[in-house]
Parts: sequence; C-alpha cells; structure tokens
Amino acid sequence: MSHMLEIEGLTKRFGSFTAVDGIDFSVDRGEVLGFLGPNGAGKTTAMRMVTGFLPPTSGRAVVAGFDVAIDPLEVKQRIGYLPEGAPLYEDMTPFELLGFVADVRGMVGPARREAIARTAERINIESVMHQSIGTLSKGYKRRVGIAQAILHDPEILILDEPTDGLDPNQKHEVRRLINEMASEKVIVISTHLLEEVEVVCSRAIIIARGRIVADGTPAELEAQSSFHNAVTIRLPQAQLAACRARLQGVEGIVRVDTVSDIGAVVELIAFARNGGVIVDRVSAILREGSIGVEEIRVERGRLDEVFRNVTMAA
Repeated sequence: MSHMLEIEGLTKRFGSFTAVDGIDFSVDRGEVLGFLGPNGAGKTTAMRMVTGFLPPTSGRAVVAGFDVAIDPLEVKQRIGYLPEGAPLYEDMTPFELLGFVADVRGMVGPARREAIARTAERINIESVMHQSIGTLSKGYKRRVGIAQAILHDPEILILDEPTDGLDPNQKHEVRRLINEMASEKVIVISTHLLEEVEVVCSRAIIIARGRIVADGTPAELEAQSSFHNAVTIRLPQAQLAACRARLQGVEGIVRVDTVSDIGAVVELIAFARNGGVIVDRVSAILREGSIGVEEIRVERGRLDEVFRNVTMAA
C-alpha cells in the first residue's frame, strides 16, 4: 500500500545555493508530522514544493498517488495549505475570503454555504466573519488562514507555523482542532516550536542545512538526549553533601550536577550512562543512607537538547 505523502530525493537549488538537499520521507494517514528546523533550514521551501507552489530542481513529491509536478490540480484538491505568515486579502472579510476560496475550489449551492458555516464554527471565527481582515488581530488572522486551509476538508494538511502569533488560549484551540482531525488525515506542521511537537505530533523530522538529520517519534528523539532516564532529586540543603557522597560511584551514573543550590531546598540531577534505568538504584542508595528527599523524578529527555545537537552537527 502506498503512503498518502511520499517525498523522494526532493531538492531545490537557487543558483549555487542548495536550500533543500535530497530529502526522503513518507507520511501515512493518521500521522501528525512535525517538520522542525532552525530558521533558514529549508522547511518552508520544502513545504512549497510539496504543495506545488515551487517546482523542485530534482526529486519528486507524490500526494495520494499523484505526482505534484505531473498532476498539480489533483494534488491541490487533496491538500489544504497554510503558508508561512498566512497571507490574506485584508480588504475582504473572512466571509468573503472563504466564499472566494470556495468558488475557486468549485464548491456551489448548499454544500458551499454549509462548508463556510461549519469551518467558521470549527475554527471559532464566527464573531468576526463580517469584519475586514485588515482590522483583525494577528491571532484572528492566523485563524482565518487555517479556516481557508480546511474549508474543503482536505485529506492532507500542510500547516506552516500554525500557532504563530496566537495567545495561549488560541494555541490550545488550534492544537485541539489538529488532534480532532488527526485520525482521518495526514497533517504536516512546519515549525520551529518544540512545544508543538510535544503537544500534537506523533512523529518529528528535524532538518538542517536542507538535509534531514533526525526522524522519529517524540519519545525516540527524547531517548537521544543526555537527560533520558536521568533522575532529578529535590531535597533539603542540609542533605546535599550527604546525597552527593552517596551517589558517587553508583553503577550506571556518569555524573551528578547541581541544578539549583539557592535556599533551603536544592535539586540535583544524576545522569544515566547510555540512557539506562537508574532510578531504582538511586532510590535504594538514598534510603540506605537515610537521605530525606522531597521528590525523585525520572526525566524523559529533552527535545531542545537533541534539536541543538543534531542541527549544530549538520
């Protein structure tokens, strides 16, 4: 069975500069893929090629069995695209914009009216439907951009920085919407926000200098962090020296760092060799030494550390 989205050797050069350098990946229905990278990594260029707005120098993108270069209209029927910055016609109202998009997509009659009403309700823009887009807040403009992307209920959603400019409540609403749609669609979120991956993505690809440098579930990527299975210990300042002494030489611990040493309560982190499980040994050794602790917590790993490591090494 073919994948809903297949990218093979996708490359884009601008003169002597290679923005995207032979990337390969595939995405299936039900996946929410975070497409991560620092500014200038090639994320937006890649998304523009996938959606057919920019021709590749080489390689290809196949959407639901249709090659973007050969069948661009078939592809665009199946894709909803929120571009970077969500460019909009600011002299239109959201109602007029969605009507225009519906017309372009060939939606007519009751189906057209129902799609506009359903989308406005789903993205929570009903209160501003007849207000000029140019007068809307950045958050509302972003929501209008998402509305035009989902109007035709596409099989594949490509969202470039979908929560950019939104306040925490608006971010929550957009992420809830993504989670609601996830089971029935392919959703690709191009972002530099690691929290986006942690909250909504089932998988993440990290790109740097136009190349893929990591690909896996959030848990798989966190496992590459030096903090994976590390143990954070919160304890009274008076117990600090004794705790450090007890942890010295414990099998599987490579080092112990003091995170906070201010005030009556301090925190230590014991790092595990090769991400091994050390919490049971740490708990046992502290009990044996009668070290009174307030909290012991196992770290999952930190995406920000993995992100820095793989992008700086590229």
